[in-house]
Amino acid sequence: MSILVIAEHDNGSLKAATLNTVTAATRLGGDIDVLVAGSHCGAAADAAAGIAGVARVKLADAAAYAEQGAENLAALLVAVVRAGGYRHVLAPATTFGKNVLPRVAALLDVAQISDIVAIESPDTFVRPIYAGNALATVRSADAVKVITVRSTAFDAAGAGGTATVEPISADADLRQSRLVGRELSKSARPELGAAKIIVSGGRGLGSGDHYRAVLEPLADRLGAAMGASRAAVDAGFVPNDYQVGQTGKIVAPQLYIAVGISGAIQHLAGMKDSRVIVAINKDPEAPIFQIADYGLVADLFEAVPQLVAAL
Repeated sequence: MSILVIAEHDNGSLKAATLNTVTAATRLGGDIDVLVAGSHCGAAADAAAGIAGVARVKLADAAAYAEQGAENLAALLVAVVRAGGYRHVLAPATTFGKNVLPRVAALLDVAQISDIVAIESPDTFVRPIYAGNALATVRSADAVKVITVRSTAFDAAGAGGTATVEPISADADLRQSRLVGRELSKSARPELGAAKIIVSGGRGLGSGDHYRAVLEPLADRLGAAMGASRAAVDAGFVPNDYQVGQTGKIVAPQLYIAVGISGAIQHLAGMKDSRVIVAINKDPEAPIFQIADYGLVADLFEAVPQLVAAL
């Protein structure tokens, strides 16, 4: 049984979620190939070859894949899957995976199995439903299983692999879409999805200025990434890429500090798997306290500066 993992990368290095996806693939019990498609992405292919458990790396290096467009990637994937006889196709349940794999599943005429958190057998998987309040066990009879993997549910694969890198031919550019522009948020802080410590703020902070003034000193002391609830994002306190929750990023850091976050179900779905959860809120009835390991009922504008001073 052969398995294909789609690598998420920036043409220079692999994204951390790829390592978690490889770990999920090892639970299926077959040979694991990794597809790296991009432009001038040899370094990413070499990194994939060094992942423990990977048998081969297929490298599609062409200008058509430089921007990771779903149309070109999906056409390539379908051709690779059919030529290689793969029975499982996996990608991280990130923006990248959610953009590409549904198109692949449609072209293969199979049902996608989304956001899995466990693998019981090669055809049986566990995935969260109802914003993570229940887990569904699903069995697929499709010849090809197209799967997105919740990276926080699986450990990252280690190094030490010695896979071979095999160049493959690229398909023609379909020219169905083109990238007009891209705006990237640059920060010296850890990436939100891979951070070990996250300081997150909600609507209780009142404004973007308060968000930065109160939370940045705490994040600086802890070397933490910064996140936010959907309410804070919708209010314009911070950009969309800060959002943690069902419609934002799913995170599971070692420490998650929720400041001024009430704990709406949408937000809890994105962070409740964190190892330790600390909540600071002046409302003792806030739902966030139901899942917090440590809760402090206090005015955040007084409690957070005191915490920073004590660190």
